[in-house]
Amino acid sequence: MTNFMNRMIRAAKLDVHLYEEVEADGNATRPAMGVVLLSSLAAGVGSIGSIGLGGILFGTVAALAGWYIWAYLTYFIGTKLLPEAQTEADLGQLLRTTGFSSAPGLIRVLGIIPGLGSLVFAVASVWMLVTMVVAVRQALDYESTWRAVGVCAIGWIIQTLILALLFILVGVGTP
Repeated sequence: MTNFMNRMIRAAKLDVHLYEEVEADGNATRPAMGVVLLSSLAAGVGSIGSIGLGGILFGTVAALAGWYIWAYLTYFIGTKLLPEAQTEADLGQLLRTTGFSSAPGLIRVLGIIPGLGSLVFAVASVWMLVTMVVAVRQALDYESTWRAVGVCAIGWIIQTLILALLFILVGVGTP
């Protein structure tokens, strides 16, 4: 358990060595998914303050779906559309690194505190974006941080549009 917690802390601290470590460690897939699940549950609990008890299920599912869509898009964009010459990665490597990049999302549980929800979610979102850039740069062996920023931004925009469309289709957020 301490190795798991240590890895989450290192991921949140933007430790590039951690991202290289989990990229190469095929046994880190389950722990990476554990980080995503904990981060998603934290989002669900944190959203109770703004959307009620239904926020646990909705927030958790939305966070899980959002992460997976973003990770897959990032893999596709980074390896097929915008690779560098040395880019060589498989989906598992990207899922492991981006899974651990979800570690800052654990603070979203603090969104349950009245009046802090929006601030906590905003801080978590920015922090998770930064860790995602580091994870993508390491997993895709990019020399350019700006390329990793671009890949993450493109993936995030597409993921947001997909989720918005899904929410509209299932009637979430409509009166």
